[in-house]
Amino acid sequence: MRYLLVLTSLLLVTASCASYKATNDYVFAKADEKKEYIAAYDRALALWDIPFEETNVETSCGLAHVIISGPQTGEPVILFHGMDASSTMWYPNVKELSKTHRIYAIDFPLETGKSMACAKKIKSGEIVLFYNEIFDHFKMENINLVAASRGGWMATFLALQPNNKIKKLILLSPAQTFGGIRKPGKVLTAVSLKLFPSRKKLNTFFNAFSSHPEKIDQRYKEQFFLANAYGNSRPDYISMTQFSKQELRSLKMPVLVLIGNNDIVNSLKSLELARKLVPNVETAVIPDAGHFLSIDQSEIINKKIVDFLNKK
Repeated sequence: MRYLLVLTSLLLVTASCASYKATNDYVFAKADEKKEYIAAYDRALALWDIPFEETNVETSCGLAHVIISGPQTGEPVILFHGMDASSTMWYPNVKELSKTHRIYAIDFPLETGKSMACAKKIKSGEIVLFYNEIFDHFKMENINLVAASRGGWMATFLALQPNNKIKKLILLSPAQTFGGIRKPGKVLTAVSLKLFPSRKKLNTFFNAFSSHPEKIDQRYKEQFFLANAYGNSRPDYISMTQFSKQELRSLKMPVLVLIGNNDIVNSLKSLELARKLVPNVETAVIPDAGHFLSIDQSEIINKKIVDFLNKK
């Protein structure tokens, strides 16, 4: 039934978004606030500390901002960030990942970042079309998806679509994918920051989501704060319903699932469910790491991702 709904949406998407203009902006209410945020984004992007290029891809559903690095001959690795984190969140990981692979980090539309959507909300079929048009634009085959938190749900959703080109799926504490929230009270710090942004609430948020908030660069913290202070993204922009057992069993590509031992989103039960249902899955608990495990323990995460990508 989910696939039928997606197919129906796809047939309607082009008509509904054909009139989209790149000037549409449903995330920022004020031009000066967006300008300040983009400046903070660029300062955080400098943390990548490797050669990269930024480009925009016009799709039927909006303007996709893509950051590209790594050898042109490398197999494609697509990076999906967490909610409001933007592609700059990968600064502790991209240097290692781009040594042998071609990296494409895509900002999610309708969230703070540099992508822009064609409407205030995005339907399931629209998000499939959005990413597939990006993949087609770059003529990608054998796609590897590396995705964190909300991005993990999105990557899994794409991997469930028929005739996809996904070779491997790497999920870093994916949200709503293998169960509900482990510690709802701590996760609510994100809601509190969104509704009543302040520097104090920012610190409370990072203390809840990260085991080592002191490792997070101040430039990235500032960008993330402005994302919440100025941005108008909402967690209900797409229906992130939990996947059925049948859907998870249908994932045939190799899948790697990593969570932190202090993760407030996923638990050991999440990994047990993944091992039980996903046919070709590897799982691991990363010590001394929270939900932001790609920052908390970047060296461990980078090695596990690269090893998994290179495994035959």
